[in-house]
Amino acid sequence: MSDENQQMTSHNTVGKSLPRVDARGKVTGETAYSGDLVMPGMLHMKILFADRPHARVKSIDTRQAEAALGVVAVYTAKDVPVNEYGLQWQDQPVLCGPGSSKPGTDIVRFVGDQVAVVVARTEVEAAAAVKLIRVEYQDLPVVSDPVEAMKPDAPRVHTEIGDSNICVHYKIRKGNVEEGFAKADVIVEGEYRTPVQEHAYLQPEAGLAYIDEEGRLTIACGGQWTHEDRHQVAHALGMANEDIRVVYPAIGGAFGGREDMSVQIVLTLAAWKLQKPVKIVWSRQESMIGHGKRHATVIRAKWGATKDGKVIAIETN
Repeated sequence: MSDENQQMTSHNTVGKSLPRVDARGKVTGETAYSGDLVMPGMLHMKILFADRPHARVKSIDTRQAEAALGVVAVYTAKDVPVNEYGLQWQDQPVLCGPGSSKPGTDIVRFVGDQVAVVVARTEVEAAAAVKLIRVEYQDLPVVSDPVEAMKPDAPRVHTEIGDSNICVHYKIRKGNVEEGFAKADVIVEGEYRTPVQEHAYLQPEAGLAYIDEEGRLTIACGGQWTHEDRHQVAHALGMANEDIRVVYPAIGGAFGGREDMSVQIVLTLAAWKLQKPVKIVWSRQESMIGHGKRHATVIRAKWGATKDGKVIAIETN
């Protein structure tokens, strides 16, 4: 854009209230969200959640579900090519249970971990069949407080990360903080806590997976990081990124809650294995059980300032 055109555009828009390009479609109901998507011949999926915070899955019996009316397929951990995903590192199984090649994927670590999925002709049939799956659990010790979890004798969540429950530890150091506090006229310090937060976006998790006209596995689902979603789906299915296509319809709210995987991998897995479109829409209850939450925090902060209001030292952890 030329300097002249850029100046004209700024003159016509800056400081003015302009209509959002997506406003009309959302107000009239014409905009399609993930739960609105349909395709001919599509199947429907329901997920069996762990419903317990920490346990080993000793066995899964899917025979009754597989024989139920309208059921096309039932998938468990043994059906996932690379049974792992995650943002910092691949710490979460796609499906928890025996039969996976990766150690530790037979353990559920929160109530929303996914244990099995049912694909059926209708949503009602899938919902009925998922209740027929029988799972035998061995409950394990639970740690639910972050401070307690860092103690040496705390129950271990992931044995493969070392000798503690600490996932990531970042250090940022700049200047001489002791010298700063020595020069400070005022020092304020305290401990602050925030609870776990449910993001409570209006649209629950929903999606439709299918094979597009170019033969790519496509997942249309609300999210926040298209490139990360694509990478995690491709990794779990043992495919190249180029084999996976991620499409975001209207999102319906996110607030950080859609950074993590929810239905994307299992939907794409089913569409790939069945070579048919597969759709899911979580209920509000399923959404609140199954998606990641904003973590509770414990913050200890110490601030030093001069009498004229200049902050000269900060120590926080």
